[in-house]
Amino acid sequence: MAIALKTDNLKKYRDIAWLLMKYSRSDLMQESTSDVSLPGEEQEDHSSSEAAELADDLEKLGPTFIKVGQLLSSRAELLPVSYLEALARLQDKVEPFSFADVEEIVASELGVRLSKAFSHFEAVPLAAASLGQVHRAALRDGRAVVVKVQRPKIRQQIIQDLEVLGEAAGFLDKHTQTGRRYEFQRMLDEFRKTILSELDYRQEARNLVTIAKNLENFDRIVIPSPVEDYTTSRVLTMDYIRGQKVTDLGPLRRMEIDGRELAEQLFRAYLEQTLVHGFFHADPHPGNVFLTSDGRVALIDLGMVARISSNIQDDLLKLILASSEGRSEDAASVAINIGERREHFDETRFRRRIADVVERMQGAPLEDLEIGRIVLEISHAAADEGVRLPSDMTMLGKTLMNLDHVGRTLDPQFNPNDSIRRNSTDIMQLRLRKSLSPGNVYQTILELKDFAQAFPRRVNRILDNLANDQLRIRIELRDRGTILDSAQKIANRITLGLLLAALIIGAALMMRIPTNFQILGYPGLAIIFFLLAAAGGLALAYRILILDERRRK
Repeated sequence: MAIALKTDNLKKYRDIAWLLMKYSRSDLMQESTSDVSLPGEEQEDHSSSEAAELADDLEKLGPTFIKVGQLLSSRAELLPVSYLEALARLQDKVEPFSFADVEEIVASELGVRLSKAFSHFEAVPLAAASLGQVHRAALRDGRAVVVKVQRPKIRQQIIQDLEVLGEAAGFLDKHTQTGRRYEFQRMLDEFRKTILSELDYRQEARNLVTIAKNLENFDRIVIPSPVEDYTTSRVLTMDYIRGQKVTDLGPLRRMEIDGRELAEQLFRAYLEQTLVHGFFHADPHPGNVFLTSDGRVALIDLGMVARISSNIQDDLLKLILASSEGRSEDAASVAINIGERREHFDETRFRRRIADVVERMQGAPLEDLEIGRIVLEISHAAADEGVRLPSDMTMLGKTLMNLDHVGRTLDPQFNPNDSIRRNSTDIMQLRLRKSLSPGNVYQTILELKDFAQAFPRRVNRILDNLANDQLRIRIELRDRGTILDSAQKIANRITLGLLLAALIIGAALMMRIPTNFQILGYPGLAIIFFLLAAAGGLALAYRILILDERRRK
């Protein structure tokens, strides 16, 4: 067994080495960190074809690498936007596993034979993916459901792959400049948490319940409900949604539905998930969005979700509004505010790139208008120019990009910018209402209570220190050396100015005293003082007007 495992590890090492050699060419990294903000059409076509090739290669390498590709699709600092788009649409292309394995897994997880738990269970799966597959079934009471069954031994395979990837990431971080810059080990730790959470179907069941509750006011959106008693870490049972993928809609079916209303409500629902609840379905690609038989939109496969902390929700709303309204300066300022400045940050160039991105969006035709792509390009520009944005930012951009495609599928004339502007007021009202919830109000009251209790004691302490001449104010200076050097430079110039003034005044007084030593008919010593004062004044003016200006540049 150990020999087989070692051989398999060697194969994984070979696969990783092959992938790195194929895609570590300098042209990809140059494109990722290029100074050119708007690539030409030929360059865009070239990068798009290479991006599609990378996605195909990851699919061939197996489930772990497919999930790695999905992780990379949220890392705007690593790859160009064309690669992010290709990896965001990465789909599983795997053969289903046998029905005998399905029966064994379901029976072991539920503790009862499959025929006892279900009145009907189809042997042929509806869909098969890298982590599991879905079968249509019916409970004993006739309730139509689908059962998601995890692939046999997939957890062990992924853990083994993660071990190999961890060694490769550690080697890159330790021995390459790229690894030290991007910290692949830290990225892999983030990926490990995500995929292990996705392998626990109980977590996906909780996601279904949470998002259904958050979207209960949207009558045109449906979320399948899980069956708690028939759900474990490896088996997920939920309502069967009768419908078809939005990508499979024919012309006649499109005429029967209100595509504009569906697209509008779906976009509004995601804005509310993201900017109000801070918890959203992060994978709304067309394969996960169904049109039900009664003309509603169903969201399925909620294994991949994302959270946005409340402290950056306001900034994200400002960024989206500024981008949609063409206010590039505001968009750049918000991005700088929510990001972390790095050593090589170039604010002027960053603002210029954001202006190019936002202005291009304003001039784009309706069919090319994608707010998700704009958010990704802003993230990419920030990474290039030295601003590290939160990973939530790129995840949001990827989600909105998929949502743009779904919206256009439902309504070819759908305009995401108009939708954002229409819904922004309601979103802000919902955020304000959420801040006034009983829990937040009680927390504020408790904080005020603590402040009121501590206030008299703190005032007495300040007054006692003041009365006893013990009050001290401590000022902490950042970059103290630079400040002291500047203060010394100012003092030196003031002193030099006073000396020059004294020379001029002294020379003027000496001009009235006749002496035998004369220059050009004037007292010689007075003329010398005048010349010294003039030379010193010219030198001081040169340092102020020329040298200081060069240092500022």
